[in-house]
Amino acid sequence: MQDLESCDALVVGGGVIGVCAAYYIAAAGATVTLVDRDEICSGCSYGNAGLIVPSHSIPLAAPGVLGKIPLWVLNPRSPFHIKPRLDLDLFRWLWRFAKDCGYQTAREAIPVIRDLTRASTALYHELASIEGFAFGYQKNGLLVIYASARGREEGRKQARWLQEFEIESVDLSPAGALEYSSTIRPTIAGGTYYPEDSHLIPSDFVRGLAKKAESMGVKIYPSTSVKSFRTTNETISAVITSRGEIRASNIVLASGSWSTALLQTLRVKLPVQPAKGYSVTVKAAPQMNVQTPLLLHEAKVAVTPMREVVRFAGTLELAGLDTSINHRRVNSLLRSSQDYVSGLENLRPLETWAGLRPCTPDGLPIIGRLKRFRNLIVATGHGMLGLTLGPITGKLVSQLVFGDPETFKTKALTPARFG
Repeated sequence: MQDLESCDALVVGGGVIGVCAAYYIAAAGATVTLVDRDEICSGCSYGNAGLIVPSHSIPLAAPGVLGKIPLWVLNPRSPFHIKPRLDLDLFRWLWRFAKDCGYQTAREAIPVIRDLTRASTALYHELASIEGFAFGYQKNGLLVIYASARGREEGRKQARWLQEFEIESVDLSPAGALEYSSTIRPTIAGGTYYPEDSHLIPSDFVRGLAKKAESMGVKIYPSTSVKSFRTTNETISAVITSRGEIRASNIVLASGSWSTALLQTLRVKLPVQPAKGYSVTVKAAPQMNVQTPLLLHEAKVAVTPMREVVRFAGTLELAGLDTSINHRRVNSLLRSSQDYVSGLENLRPLETWAGLRPCTPDGLPIIGRLKRFRNLIVATGHGMLGLTLGPITGKLVSQLVFGDPETFKTKALTPARFG
């Protein structure tokens, strides 16, 4: 097989993490090639809620979550669901997850996630100021609304905890929450507003940034799958793809939920589980008056305005590498949303989508070099914060490539934390 080419950095993955990495590496002056098994922004980066959320700084492995796992297994319609199956990697992941469901672990993770999300928000501001690069970026905050008194108390408790870490929020009565949108049902129990949050159109951002990267010299090869790696001592000397071999001084693995399968060809295991999420995109009819994104607390559904459409996104389903659409889950997503917002009865979906989010058991992404292969950088495991953390991850990866002092002490994010 002939060499396809040589470059300073090869990025594997064409989602938000991979594209941001390619952009920032190229901006620092290196030659970059990006490959993806499909098209740019064809996976989890395409149909997500489009939220940039410092308010989501509490990791999934939070106190009180452990006791809910039996309900997630037994109820296939719950917002979070674990599909029962004989899978040793899933059992290991759940065991690690259970170990991390404690106050101390969460208290250590919250400031890390908070600082990453804020740094990423600042980078989004910079990118939104680039002439000719429009991706629907708006900083309108996020309004969490509650259908029940119990849900509101849970939300208040979460908001108070975040305030300890200087994440601002405003507690709202039902009347106060209704001022944000006439779509909200007057029967809600109240709301919490997070002013730091923002939103955008995911596909416009990822595809637009990929074009910017190409204009900077990044070579992008879609429909190009990685078959294996050629190794020499502690170095990956070549990446064998469906188009040929690519030689690179640095390889960045940013393939989301498929990263673990590629790592296993190198006899490297990292605890990342794919978590399926769904979205339904509808035309923004006059009765759908949504300007500020909503989070429907008990239903775990996000409602995001995206120019002429509105997207409903939610659910977390640990079901392996399965991208099929379970219409029962989709119907449950829309049905539960009717408890919070009106005008959904006659809306016809423009698009129904499912994607896989790579989740680590401790709720923190994996960003760093592997000890075993010093020229391999892993950037995956962002869970439901992939879009939020895209730019800062790209920046950190660029600094790892060049050996620059890193913006963050990435010890908490390194692959080595899993042994």
